[in-house]
Amino acid sequence: MDKLKQIFQTKNSRKDSYSVALTAAVIGIILIFNLIIGQLPQKIRQIDISDTDIYEISSKSQKFIKNLNSDVTFTILAGKKNTDDRIKNFIEKYASQSEKIKVTWIDPVLHPSALTKYNTEPDTIVVSDKKTERKTTVSFDDILVSDSSSYYTTSSSSSSATQFDGDGQLTKALSYVTNSKEYKAYYTAGHGESDLSSSVTNLMEKSRIKTQVLNLLSSTSVPTDCDVLILNGPSSDLTKDEIKVISSYMKKGGKVMVLLTPTNKKMSNLYGLLKDYGLQVADGYIADTQQCYQGNYYYLVPTLSVSGEMASGLSSNSVLMINSKGMTQTNAARSKISTQSFMTTSSSGYAVNGKKQKQGTYILGAYTTEKVSVKNSEGKKVSKESRLTVYGSHMLIDDEVTSSFSTLENLTLFMNSVSANLDQQDNISILPKSLSVTYNNIAHPGIFSLFIIFVIPAALVIGGFIIWFHRRRQ
Repeated sequence: MDKLKQIFQTKNSRKDSYSVALTAAVIGIILIFNLIIGQLPQKIRQIDISDTDIYEISSKSQKFIKNLNSDVTFTILAGKKNTDDRIKNFIEKYASQSEKIKVTWIDPVLHPSALTKYNTEPDTIVVSDKKTERKTTVSFDDILVSDSSSYYTTSSSSSSATQFDGDGQLTKALSYVTNSKEYKAYYTAGHGESDLSSSVTNLMEKSRIKTQVLNLLSSTSVPTDCDVLILNGPSSDLTKDEIKVISSYMKKGGKVMVLLTPTNKKMSNLYGLLKDYGLQVADGYIADTQQCYQGNYYYLVPTLSVSGEMASGLSSNSVLMINSKGMTQTNAARSKISTQSFMTTSSSGYAVNGKKQKQGTYILGAYTTEKVSVKNSEGKKVSKESRLTVYGSHMLIDDEVTSSFSTLENLTLFMNSVSANLDQQDNISILPKSLSVTYNNIAHPGIFSLFIIFVIPAALVIGGFIIWFHRRRQ
């Protein structure tokens, strides 16, 4: 026994014992840290380091979720183990933003009657509000959006997915079940207008805005349920009678959006309406030698001066205007009309036609407002505000442009303009995130994973230095 004690009392044994004790201490710290992290909320534990930020909860969603005043349930009809990790992780993080959101998983294989109860298909999220008793569904295919051209070359829809729309679809569903108010947008036809792209109509649907075509030639008035009237790039002029219909609608507090397009045809009636509201359309195309895309003077990168609801969701102010008309401010037909430009060229802008070019700073986007007095359903006079929003180019929302430049905020700016026309409605339309960069195989590590990656090696290095320093002193 004495010999055994002597073995552990040597200098080397004391050093080894110190090393063992230090190692045990480091391991103990790691275990304690892991236990603490395990008790933190999901929204804190999860960190998104994917290169497309698919797990990021947008500021629009965070604001909407924060203002929830009723209990909402996500009933997920799918086998949890077989569900795509991206969908599972996002739902968990999204629901962790509020205690008012509850998540329930039901495996339809084990409980087939659930499909009949909820009247839906497998791989579906049923979103329901206890207070309003409204419900809607979100399919997994609406979250992991597949490119139809690549779907047939892959074995599953999840592997062919090109976009992730979890944020947009869940917030759209929340908006629907918690609100009964819906809106209506009409867009004109008969003058060479471009149809609204599916990207635009999908975003409008997320903000509870239904769209319908309107032919002004066969209409004596704008429908009474019209919340906003859109003229998307008319290439031929409107008739005087059509302008009267629009003017009458605006004098009753109507909201109109006009997206211009370059044309060789005279547009005296439409441009005359804009001039009445303080916007004079310049002759020719607009070029900008200072703010343009890769030296193409007609691919304009305008200066934005937006605030409030018009700035919602804009982070980089990256907007591209192609083949745009330009405007200058002029005296409006009535003193109550006020004009506010929010998008312009630089001072090196030019209005270019076949004969000449005129330098100046041109307006590429503006809105005007006017207080009007109208009679309500009870015959009493009430004050309303008409609003006219004008963009220099319908290419702002052209699908070829917005899909070719994934970082553009054209659609966000446009949807902010649409929402500004609606009473008590924020723009909650959220664009899908692209999955085309890389597959997110290390997209959701959480704090503990980062701890393993960074903190543990650092602790071992520090521990090794302490051991080395202790031995040097011995």
